[in-house]
Amino acid sequence: MTRYWQRKAGYCEVAANWGGTTTFKASSKTEYSFRGLFLFKELGSDGMKNKNLPSGTRDELGVQAEVKESIENKLFKSFRNRGFRKLTTPVLEYSDVFQPLNADNYRPYQLLDDQGEPLVLRPDLTLPVARVMATTGVDLPVKWYYGGDVFRVKKQLSGSYNQLTQAGIEIVGYRGLKADWECLDVALSGCREMTIKNVTVELSHAKFVAVVVDQLGLPETTGDSLKQALFNKDLSKFDSLIAPLKQSDFGDFLQEWPWLFGDFDQVMKVVDRLPEIPALQPIISDLQSTAQFINEMYPDDTVTVDLSISSPQQYYTGMAFRGFTEQSADYLFSGGRYDDLLTNFQKVKTSAVGVAFDVDSLVERTALPADTPQSLIFFNDDQWEAAVEMLAKTPNSTLCLTDDREAAKRLAAGNGSQLIDLTKQVK
Repeated sequence: MTRYWQRKAGYCEVAANWGGTTTFKASSKTEYSFRGLFLFKELGSDGMKNKNLPSGTRDELGVQAEVKESIENKLFKSFRNRGFRKLTTPVLEYSDVFQPLNADNYRPYQLLDDQGEPLVLRPDLTLPVARVMATTGVDLPVKWYYGGDVFRVKKQLSGSYNQLTQAGIEIVGYRGLKADWECLDVALSGCREMTIKNVTVELSHAKFVAVVVDQLGLPETTGDSLKQALFNKDLSKFDSLIAPLKQSDFGDFLQEWPWLFGDFDQVMKVVDRLPEIPALQPIISDLQSTAQFINEMYPDDTVTVDLSISSPQQYYTGMAFRGFTEQSADYLFSGGRYDDLLTNFQKVKTSAVGVAFDVDSLVERTALPADTPQSLIFFNDDQWEAAVEMLAKTPNSTLCLTDDREAAKRLAAGNGSQLIDLTKQVK
């Protein structure tokens, strides 16, 4: 149902939920259309808005905001030092761009443009890169880096924010493992630069489960049910589905498949129990080579593998990887190979792999420095040049813009700041 609200002297406040399409008429000439069920609250003519923030958002200020900016700048510098070039995409995209996105745990913020076309606030940054590659005719291969916010309406009580900051790289046009390894090297060296040690890298592969299930000779619907039971860790259903296969060559492996995650070497011992599957050999080889690469380059970090989960993103076609610390289950970085993704925008298949940092997770794991009071520089109107010179040579200082010396003294005392009084130099 469409409802119209005329804004008068005050403001209208919007809160989103699920439902049909609602149109908010902000003026006689402009309409804003949103998908979902919206609650409108007319505020008073004094124009005072609700002081609370929308669900899943927060303000960042002072030291925390500065630390976040510093982390982003360090990451961007490291990307540039490795030859990556900057790519920026709009916050608003057509919703079709994100059709390949696995969004089981969230929904995008949706709205309509003036032609009625559905738009979204971008919930992902890899897919816009794929759109750019398919629509701009950029010569391959290329290495891009990016940074920015993504927006996802999470399930209530999920404990996570709806606005997240990411910074990452995408390597397009390289087929071999070298591209995957560069992503991992960038990610792990970035963690080192943030003084984050003892990272656990979890490897997986988008095709492992499908390849094994295809070898079981099950009807398609039964195979799909088996995959879902495995992914959901529905052990009773999984056990019933594999019951006819327990005496087959796959029996021993199937019994342990739901627990096929953890220490890399231990998991591979279970994989060795599988009958020879030609399509599985390059998958296992890539995983083993990558684990060896990480162990050699970052011996203090830990490599695990999970071969019992669904692909982190449905557009992944090869190896996927995530980085964790012991302190939290939230990942520091996440990435993988997506050689088929560009076919959503073009006919030609193009190899690609990428990794993105969760910048907010990096901030949470960074010790915030003490907020040192700034020195205040008080000056007369005709001392502006002298004040700016003093500002340039005095670390952690700021211009005091009060006109009264006593007010400047009170401000300095209240902030615990040193007062540099240039007016005393004037006779």
